[in-house]
Amino acid sequence: MKRNLLTLRTLFLSVLCVGIAFGAVAQKRKQAPVSRERVLETMKRATRFMMDTVSYRGAFVWNYLPDFSRSWGEMEAKPTMGWVQSPGTPGIGHLLLDAYHATGDEYYYEAAEKVAGALIWAQLPCGGWNYCFDFAGEASLKDWYNTIGKNGWRLEEFQHYYGNATFDDAATPEAANFILRMYVEKYDPKYKPTLDKAIGFVLESQYPIGGWPQRYPLRYEFSHHGNPDYSSYITLNDDVMEENTDFLIRCYQTLGTQSIMDPIIRSMNCMRILQQGKPQAGWALQYTLDLAPAGARTYEPGGLSSHGTASCIAKMMEYYRLTGDSKYLMGIPDALDFLESIKLPPSEVAKTGRTLGEGLIMCPTVVEWKTGKPQYVHRRGSNVVNGEYYVDQNLEHVIGHYGSVRVINIADLRRRFEEIRKIPVEELTKGSPLLEKGLVELPKYFTRGRGGAMTEQQVAEVLAALNSRGYWPTPLRSTSNPYIGTEGAEVVTPGDYCSTHVGDKFDTSPYSAKEPVEGISTQTYLQNMFGLIRYLDAERQ
Repeated sequence: MKRNLLTLRTLFLSVLCVGIAFGAVAQKRKQAPVSRERVLETMKRATRFMMDTVSYRGAFVWNYLPDFSRSWGEMEAKPTMGWVQSPGTPGIGHLLLDAYHATGDEYYYEAAEKVAGALIWAQLPCGGWNYCFDFAGEASLKDWYNTIGKNGWRLEEFQHYYGNATFDDAATPEAANFILRMYVEKYDPKYKPTLDKAIGFVLESQYPIGGWPQRYPLRYEFSHHGNPDYSSYITLNDDVMEENTDFLIRCYQTLGTQSIMDPIIRSMNCMRILQQGKPQAGWALQYTLDLAPAGARTYEPGGLSSHGTASCIAKMMEYYRLTGDSKYLMGIPDALDFLESIKLPPSEVAKTGRTLGEGLIMCPTVVEWKTGKPQYVHRRGSNVVNGEYYVDQNLEHVIGHYGSVRVINIADLRRRFEEIRKIPVEELTKGSPLLEKGLVELPKYFTRGRGGAMTEQQVAEVLAALNSRGYWPTPLRSTSNPYIGTEGAEVVTPGDYCSTHVGDKFDTSPYSAKEPVEGISTQTYLQNMFGLIRYLDAERQ
């Protein structure tokens, strides 16, 4: 490993280098004309640094200090850990395949194979993936959960080690999609067993009605603050159903496995079934197995979700595009009326300090099922040991790490609904992977870019910002308290932590740094690399 060879002089020079992410404001200066060769050389140099110096056995987390003394995924990570949640290990793998498609350079495919090897190692016997993994072994991962994970006050999903896989935050779907891409790229048989296990896991974990739990195999042992273990509930939160369905659709369109069609249709029908009746014709983020709206983490009360409902409305329109079946549109008018019915009056909107533009409404994130009362979440205490969350109808002094209100573009949803109804079904469904005869190729790129292709000026700035070591220095705006044990944590530390992202010194949750330090960011690498890929594409046109 090269990490321990960093000298103080190198560290000093790297901190002085001013890095920019794509779209950042840079000092204007004359730039030499951008050549394709220079773009390709910069992409290669940045990738070599990520693969040879940053990655651990092909795995990545999110952020690193320049000397690698600390690193973070969603929480602080051990040096031997990899993160599956985006923008972690699968995200880098997807980008490498995208770069391979853009350049034809076999180096990127070989690098993607290293990332795939890390994910194959991390795949659990059940066929899915956890949020993170540790090459030092399960004992080391359990130690992480019992220390750093357990003491993240607001990150309850890391406070207990289940030993199973998760669909949350697209952990399993994103890894599975990457393995699917690796397999269909060259039909290398070494990826087929991993892909088959992943497909089998998604199919086995699906409930008969068509939904999925958050985690599988099912566990029930983590009852937190008197709340039942929610990980077995039918879950829509963080696009669990959407991501699983999309993965199965990609498998169907590339592999042609006919048995996958029924689980896809059951999933789409399940989302439709989960919509509640008038006058509360919305969707919840979780449901018990008798299809009642349910809560999850202690700051996610049970009820109907405004942003979840808006998301499901969009999915119903997408399912109509995929199938041409108008049943998916039937509940949309009532859902739109439900959102209108729970919009906040101007006096409540004023408490948030926000101004709404035309066509926008503000709604509580969650309203109580049947009563329609807003469910605003607050907390007291200073850490996971002495702290607790509670709910009332007061919009003031709510928690800061989870939105209590959501802004919905209701006008845009209504416009899209009216437009889609006017499109002839034959035209609407053209190109649907569910209706096309024969296999359908996957998209060329999977990386989620922002905006259009870079301008030449932006490209020149990005090229110039890559430092001498080979990375784009980035202000790390998130940090965390190191784990120091829990002795004394039962005493509430004086201070107001009701709306902060972190509590006292015992809380290991990430928070915004007052003085960000410059470091290495996988997100910056992904953004800049994909911006350069888009530029190369635009240049060829």
